[in-house]
Amino acid sequence: MLMKALRYVEIGKPPVVVDIPIPKPGPGQVLLKITAGGVCHSDDYVMGLPEKEYHEQGYPLPLTLGHEGAGIVHEIGEGVDSTLKVGDAVAVYGPWGCGRCHNCSMGKENYCTNAAAEGIRPPGLGSQGSMAEYMIVDDARHLVPLGDLDPVQNVSLTDAGLTPYHAIKNSLPKLGAGTVAVVIGTGGLGHVGIQILKAISGATVIALDVNDEKLKLATEVGADHVLISDASAAEKIRELTGGLGANAVFDFVGANPTIALAQSVAALEADITIVGIGGGSMTLGFGSIAYDAAVRIPYWGSRAELIEVLDLARAGKIHVQTESYTLDDGPKAYEDLASNSIRGRAVIVP
Repeated sequence: MLMKALRYVEIGKPPVVVDIPIPKPGPGQVLLKITAGGVCHSDDYVMGLPEKEYHEQGYPLPLTLGHEGAGIVHEIGEGVDSTLKVGDAVAVYGPWGCGRCHNCSMGKENYCTNAAAEGIRPPGLGSQGSMAEYMIVDDARHLVPLGDLDPVQNVSLTDAGLTPYHAIKNSLPKLGAGTVAVVIGTGGLGHVGIQILKAISGATVIALDVNDEKLKLATEVGADHVLISDASAAEKIRELTGGLGANAVFDFVGANPTIALAQSVAALEADITIVGIGGGSMTLGFGSIAYDAAVRIPYWGSRAELIEVLDLARAGKIHVQTESYTLDDGPKAYEDLASNSIRGRAVIVP
């Protein structure tokens, strides 16, 4: 039996839709019938790597894309110790770990200390991913009940919700009433980050992006102020904060100009959290940043935090703006992602 899959098969070339055999779950594994797979800039980053770096970083060819996945349990492998049943609707927790180290024992598989040495890779980012009609999940613990949530509407929460939630949650002690949070980049992750800030913090939210369409979306999802991210942005943020700066800055772009902006508007004791993988860097030294400011570079989130994110969606607190594509139109989704024309998040529906 064959299935369709969107795969990266040649370095430097766009992904293609191919027919490949439906995989069989081995011991401890679960086979999902995919209902939705999310498109992410991380995929674009991987496909943009030169051949030498691609192989040095351990990515296989061919690679089925998709680290955001939702589906229906189709078949359960031998020895799976779980309450899972065939037919259950689930979301895939993406940052797979060993399940044995101290961090994994707390559900923080995003910070597994054994994954690299043991060759454990996330789906779509080393293991075969969710942009196919079926997908193997390596362990039942990496599946979270989706319940009655719409998979197409909510699959992106497995990364575009979980990643900003993890970033923001760690800064909550600095985001009580009367504080200010700045969100740089209001696309796939940023527009969800704004909603999370409004749902779980007391902060006033200032959102920045480079075009009016993205800022319109930021306003729709609850940003208190929106600014074009240009040379005058830092001064305008200072004006809005009475000259004090922001208590937390979340950079969902991660390019040199946005990191420099974050550094320049951080208040005393602020958090600067760099989430985006735009290739930028920061030079730090005494006097180059506000006193006692902290710079953090988080990665994805824990299993418990994914459950919390899905609970926020059930409560109507967060909503992902999505554009849907068929699996056959998957290559077009990546073209639209590269041209920055997607409003919110793109989702592949097999």
